[in-house]
Amino acid sequence: MTITLQTPLADEVLQLKAGAHVELSGIVYTARDEAHLRMKKEGIPFDPKGAVIYHCGPVIQNDRVIAAGPTTSARMNNLTGFLLDKGVRALIGKGGMGREVREQLRNRAVYFAITGGCAALAATHMTLRGVYFEDLGMAEAVWVIELDRLPLIVGIDAHGNDLFETVRSQAKKRFERYQKPLN
Repeated sequence: MTITLQTPLADEVLQLKAGAHVELSGIVYTARDEAHLRMKKEGIPFDPKGAVIYHCGPVIQNDRVIAAGPTTSARMNNLTGFLLDKGVRALIGKGGMGREVREQLRNRAVYFAITGGCAALAATHMTLRGVYFEDLGMAEAVWVIELDRLPLIVGIDAHGNDLFETVRSQAKKRFERYQKPLN
């Protein structure tokens, strides 16, 4: 079953479970390292209440989103807390995030996973609506993008369940099982 969500998000994200399939529509804001640093220093240029941050440096051409694949979210581990404190309800990216972010998400927000390598496909669900911090360059600017049913998976839910950690743990157990000598 796929859950349909529309931004801005509210308490409905608190009911989502890690592994759930979601289709997200509405406005999201791209942000990578430099954008996070700028927002932390100068302030968030959009209303963060219920907002979704997409860890992405899209390719924009002729006012269109050409490609918008995720960047590695763990790069933003130390730069995420202030956004959640201001009311951001979801993050989108690839690879998961650290334990500290998992705890920061608890009872207030979720992390959505999107498949890396599907930048052009993801762009077919996107319409460009604006930009902040354009002086940072295409990859680092905060792009305002409207989504139309972008498929995502709940990677970390608001209860501390982490799909990435579960997979790592299962893989480790399998590896250890196969490392035992055969009799």
